[in-house]
Amino acid sequence: MNSAGLLLRQAVAEGKPLQMVGAINAYSAILSEKVGFKAIYLSGSGVAAASYGLPDLGITTMNDVVEDIRRITRVTKLPLLVDADTGFGSSGFNIIKTVQEFERAGAGGLHIEDQVSAKRCGHRPGKKLVSLEEMVDRIKACVSGRQDKNFVIMARTDAIANEGIEKAIIRSRAYIEAGADMLFPEALTELSQYQRFTNEFPNIPILANITEFGKTPLFTTDELHSVGVSIVLYPLSAFRAQSEATVNVYKTILTEKTQKSVLPIMQTREDLYSYLDYYKYENQVDQLFGKQDNDKKDQ
Repeated sequence: MNSAGLLLRQAVAEGKPLQMVGAINAYSAILSEKVGFKAIYLSGSGVAAASYGLPDLGITTMNDVVEDIRRITRVTKLPLLVDADTGFGSSGFNIIKTVQEFERAGAGGLHIEDQVSAKRCGHRPGKKLVSLEEMVDRIKACVSGRQDKNFVIMARTDAIANEGIEKAIIRSRAYIEAGADMLFPEALTELSQYQRFTNEFPNIPILANITEFGKTPLFTTDELHSVGVSIVLYPLSAFRAQSEATVNVYKTILTEKTQKSVLPIMQTREDLYSYLDYYKYENQVDQLFGKQDNDKKDQ
């Protein structure tokens, strides 16, 4: 049986580029698989906002993320890439534990970034970076911690915004030499910047974070493929749509005293049952307990 890490690597190799969507919970993971995606992503921001009602400022813990990993990997065969923020601890031992817990929970890989522990969203101002040497140590800890050699270690650099692309390239080269398998250059603003990374690192898969309302334009997969990008990430697209729909439904019920006008934007009960294989479970209940219940009635 192929490991989650190997499945993730295969999905990246076959993607050209691989479209990867964010799944903030188990049901979203089910939907993404049945729609046809080949890999999914768990965002640290998604865990903070959706599971804990907190901003993405390094407040949630490793255990918070691991719980969501378990819930997602229990219901889908898709390989999962997970946001590990800065590793959830200042020491190499903390980072090793993060890798091992993520792997044990069923993730196929993680990305770790070069911001300080009191991190910010990658598309916000005021980001601060650790030294190149400290980030190299983070990568080395990740590599030493994994049990499966195919578990993906992806290095994210936020250096473009602070130090410019030349220093971001220097950092990225050091991260690869330390053992990073893939690269995640954050908050790029031009296709030519992605081209620079793929030219510099032709054998390393490069991820483009196409998140809405940020610094990166909403480049198409064709545009990104043309400059050699291997993974196109949509980390919170569905979550943003779900959240806006939720607000609209709540407002409608409050003001109109009924939900009738928003029924067209709702998933039907039948569709919900279909995606969850509800009737399969119901039939199992009938087979396991239905006969016993009937026998008791006969008595």
